[in-house]
Amino acid sequence: MKHNIKITIILLSMFLITQFIGLYVINANVFHKTTQGTEQILTNPILNFLQPPEIKAESDFSSYFGSMVFAFVIAIVLLFFLTKFKIGFVLKAWFFAVVVIALFITFNSFFSNYVDSIYFWIPALILSLGLAFIKIFKQNFIVHNLTELLIYPGIATVFVSILSFWSALFLLILISIYDIWAVWHSGIMQKMAKYQINNLKIFSGFFVPYISKKLRLKIKSMKKSKSKDKKIKVNLAILGGGDVIFPIITSGVIFLTESVKLPFGLKPFVGGFFPALFVIFGATLGLGLLFLFSEKKKFYPAMPFISAGIFAGIILSHFFS
Repeated sequence: MKHNIKITIILLSMFLITQFIGLYVINANVFHKTTQGTEQILTNPILNFLQPPEIKAESDFSSYFGSMVFAFVIAIVLLFFLTKFKIGFVLKAWFFAVVVIALFITFNSFFSNYVDSIYFWIPALILSLGLAFIKIFKQNFIVHNLTELLIYPGIATVFVSILSFWSALFLLILISIYDIWAVWHSGIMQKMAKYQINNLKIFSGFFVPYISKKLRLKIKSMKKSKSKDKKIKVNLAILGGGDVIFPIITSGVIFLTESVKLPFGLKPFVGGFFPALFVIFGATLGLGLLFLFSEKKKFYPAMPFISAGIFAGIILSHFFS
């Protein structure tokens, strides 16, 4: 097992909680608001520029999918070069902007249902700016992980509406292949993660520092001997943001899917809440098995295992429907 059981449970719990928050945010449909029985675009000037495009025909999914993949590629290339040339201030500004926008979307989904005012976005913006500032510039461990629970649901809800059932599954395959290449072949993921943690003091994902039983004993012996050597290497359990957001996107697409024709004469796949739950639990199971069978001090691409769990969840949900 890569980490001890306590740390493994903490990571899996944060992953699972984020998935459920993501489903809530997607269901809230923050970009639209129901008024007197009719649905209209939310008149929020800050969210207007994030309004996902409206799908008018089935062919639109293909064009938007290509645009989304291209945008991901550009983002990864930019992130790589900014990391390679150590342009830290740009990366911090980028992370700060993304965190503010993502938190703002998530908080809007909370407040819009409970605050009966056109100004419900004001507390959402204040909270987003404050938490993003602490997260990026003050490096508070608790704030970091708490905000991670809310960031990925906000990002995911932007992409869910432009993905179809098939394009979401194809996206999982592409991301899994990239993850394998980036971790086991090029090592780019490890390099970017180390730069973020060691140089920027931030990380796009969950991280839980902990010390082993052996180190605890060493610290006790140092205290007794009053040793001046205070250098203690802390273990770090991490889970990248991409490993969290893509399952949210997939469960969101499944949640919004009404019916999809399947090949080989199979009955149509029907989405909804319970199939989305199968996706969430399948992803969690895949990640849990990775943690269980992985070895210490080795890096593994998580998305292939998570994607396998998602596909298993989709198949099981269809079988039991």
